[in-house]
Amino acid sequence: MDVKTLCLGLLSVREACGYDLKKTFETSFKHFFPAGYGSIYPALADLAAKGLVECEEIPQVGKPDRKVYRITEAGEKAFVSALNSTEPQHKLRSEFLAMIYFADLVDDNRLMEVLDDHVEQLRETVRYIEHQERHSTKSAGASFVAGFGAVVARAAAEYIESHRHMLTDKVAIKASGEELADCKWAANS
Repeated sequence: MDVKTLCLGLLSVREACGYDLKKTFETSFKHFFPAGYGSIYPALADLAAKGLVECEEIPQVGKPDRKVYRITEAGEKAFVSALNSTEPQHKLRSEFLAMIYFADLVDDNRLMEVLDDHVEQLRETVRYIEHQERHSTKSAGASFVAGFGAVVARAAAEYIESHRHMLTDKVAIKASGEELADCKWAANS
């Protein structure tokens, strides 16, 4: 699923401007599908050009006109079709994990800082999701996704805490480096 499809989905719930959509990506979608203005506004322009959304410009005093988007009937059909034809993938792209893969090359203090910061970010995600769930009335699907995000974030934080010794114990790091060298040697044989 791409940003355009998710914008259609959000607009099927209520009309919104680009800022409103960005806030949803930063809050409700934060733990599984972040998107910024650089992808949201081009998506909206493309959807409008295809007649899947309509845009109403609302004048504002001292500011540019506010563009409010609403989904069209064709947009609703396209969204439902995308939902029913998409083979959903659960992908994980993590700069944190990419960095940790090479933990033996990271300064000890920096490594500890990264681990601590990531655990705190994960815990903050759990707190945020739980706060949102207590103070909102969402669909069953939105509640399921929030709960899934909280469980994954909580489990990731717990894993880091209980396994960080694998990264911070110099003997383990050295052994991992030797194992990696063995793998490279085996691959080249």
